[in-house]
Amino acid sequence: MFTHWRIFAVSHQKVFSVSVFFFFFFTMCYCRIRAILKRSKTRVPLRRNYSSPPGVVGNDVKSLHSVINPPVAKIRNIGIMAHIDAGKTTTTERFLYYSGYTRALGDVDDGDTVTDFMAQERERGITIQSAAVTFDWKGYRVNLIDTPGHVDFTLEVERCLRVLDGAVAVFDASAGVEAQTLTVWKQADKHKIPRICFLNKMDKTGASFNYAVESIREKLKAKPLILQLPIGEAKTFKGLVDVVNKEKLLWNSNSDDGKDFERKPLLEASDPELLKETIEARNALIEQVADLDDEFADLVLGEFSENFDLVPAEKLQTAIHRVTLAQAAVPVLCGSALKNKGVQPLLDAVTMYLPSPEEREYGFLQWYKGDLCALAFKVLHDKQRGPLVFLRIYSGTLTPQLAIHNINRNCTERMSRLLLPFADQHVEIPSLTAGNIALTVGLKQTATGDTIVSSKSSALAAARRAGRGEKRHGRSSEAESLLLAGVEIPEPVFFCTIEPPSVAKQPDLDHALERLQREDPSLKVRLDPDSGQTVLCGMGELHIEIIHDRIKREYGLETYLGPLQVAYRETILNSVRATDTLDRTLGDKRHFVSAELEARPVEAAAGMAVIEYADCVSEDLAQASREAIENAVHSACLQGPLLGSPVHDVAIKLHSLTIHPGTSTTMVNACISRCIQKALKKADKQVLEPLMSLEVTVTRDYLSPVLADLAQRRGNIQEIQTRQDNRVVIGFVPLAEIMGYSTVLRTLTSGSATFALEFSTYQAMSPQDQSTLLNQRSGVAQVL
Repeated sequence: MFTHWRIFAVSHQKVFSVSVFFFFFFTMCYCRIRAILKRSKTRVPLRRNYSSPPGVVGNDVKSLHSVINPPVAKIRNIGIMAHIDAGKTTTTERFLYYSGYTRALGDVDDGDTVTDFMAQERERGITIQSAAVTFDWKGYRVNLIDTPGHVDFTLEVERCLRVLDGAVAVFDASAGVEAQTLTVWKQADKHKIPRICFLNKMDKTGASFNYAVESIREKLKAKPLILQLPIGEAKTFKGLVDVVNKEKLLWNSNSDDGKDFERKPLLEASDPELLKETIEARNALIEQVADLDDEFADLVLGEFSENFDLVPAEKLQTAIHRVTLAQAAVPVLCGSALKNKGVQPLLDAVTMYLPSPEEREYGFLQWYKGDLCALAFKVLHDKQRGPLVFLRIYSGTLTPQLAIHNINRNCTERMSRLLLPFADQHVEIPSLTAGNIALTVGLKQTATGDTIVSSKSSALAAARRAGRGEKRHGRSSEAESLLLAGVEIPEPVFFCTIEPPSVAKQPDLDHALERLQREDPSLKVRLDPDSGQTVLCGMGELHIEIIHDRIKREYGLETYLGPLQVAYRETILNSVRATDTLDRTLGDKRHFVSAELEARPVEAAAGMAVIEYADCVSEDLAQASREAIENAVHSACLQGPLLGSPVHDVAIKLHSLTIHPGTSTTMVNACISRCIQKALKKADKQVLEPLMSLEVTVTRDYLSPVLADLAQRRGNIQEIQTRQDNRVVIGFVPLAEIMGYSTVLRTLTSGSATFALEFSTYQAMSPQDQSTLLNQRSGVAQVL
């Protein structure tokens, strides 16, 4: 019986007896079930040993509908986020093993993990792409996404947090809050994601539970709710204390996989000190939760004011769930994923304290009234299937062969197949309802951040319900009002040229880059107008290195990269005016444009140019001319007069504009663009360079050489913190000075130091550094 079920849900490599399957599992009509099974047939070859499919736990066999679409209250969409090397992927592997979805424990060092399936990930031992996995735990469906910790791949974290309902923040217990932890925490704050904290690596030398909790309180400005206490630390770590239930959890030292552990109530006779510490921690927890939750405060002050020990664990857990959902505090748990301790209680906490999809508030759902609404948050390319699009379904139901409407691109596409994501392997399913994360095949135009609905008429009907349609006018205004908030894509800070092995291979390279850009929106590709070369723009050295490697492995192209360069920006320091006139006669038609404008610096960082109009110009300006002017301003500011870099933090004000009747908008565009270039050349110009936030963790013995090296790199040290036996140097360094820093740091510290980089802002270069840069770019030798 179970053999047939496994074939149905996982491999389907053999044709099984339909009648026997029906007899044991279904009471539906024969024809309907046969149709469902035909659509559900999986065509994925087995490459890894997986255990039971969804819905089969021991002898518990569920109906097909409950397997594919569990109740929304039983769904948890969560992400694992942390600083690099905190143990995210290892924790995910333990989740999969203990939930019964893998038969062997994967290890990052061995390169056999489920979620790190790319060759580059397994070679480097890091996560590059976010990977989605689906598994069940004690009756709950968990859709989990393992995200990268490296700053070069911060977009992967951003676009996954955008569609999740909760998150698990993993910390290295010996380091506490690290640089990238702050970044992902801010991203979760931005999307209002409830989260729980897992202090991993409690067995590591230097691990300190109290230090890690204090760093969460101080650096993240969060209120930690201590739900567990460690029994021992570092080499003496052997188990946990469940503060809520006053129990100790001890893992069997003879067990290789950590499945065997026992819960024992804390007793005065056997554990007097541990019981006393636990009671104090529980009372403090009750007081903390009562301060944050009025309902729980009324309960405690009413029935249990004399003795907090009598507060039922269930009442306390429900209150912690409400506090977590309100993001008033974060539950803190601990363990060691690598040593298989503390993972099962963490899974229990995920289902107990993190919200279900229906507990998150999404105001736009009332407009759709059950119609389909989904957000595309990730795109992958498969050699056999083509584009694979990850969708978060907010309302409605997805089915194969469904025609959907993409609001962003104003197009209709047909989805050929629907899959349940399991890292690099997928199970085909007949339908998926709201609250789930789906993987679709056949959407060839959909990209990251696109809003998906059932039809154009459905979108317009929802817009009318939202009450916005009549307030806005213009083309597609109703549809535009329904766009879900997409994904913010950071600006690239590195660029280099890329060339194919021969001219004949250029189309293949263009095709590869087009696909990679669709998968990774933080990768930008442009054509240099002067040299005609293809330029790659990325988030860092590792980012571009990975892209180069993927082109070679996945597309079979031996490309050549030019030297890595920094993405500078330009601005102006004073206000200047310029005029320009364009007078052309083409055929029997005269085109005449005359313009006067002013370019001035903007004090607040404005990014791209701000466009302003004088009153006399704005009144008579046609919509077509206004669009031509705005296009001209943006195109003219793409290349500054000093380095040809984009011009930022400027305002362009149009003081006068004369356009002869019948003049084409192309001529208006050309005149305005030429006028802006004149103004920028007349102004005092300034180069802006990217400034990186740097955090170096180094032992005391090597602190001096590291500080001396940073001083040579124009580094600005903000503070030096003490973390256990290490020193943490925090400061800012220009990006141009930090290229190749990992090799230098390893040499200076005999490989003992680590560092984290993150883009901070653009800052003005000093006159001397700017002069040196301009001389280097123009080929003038620097005279020392």
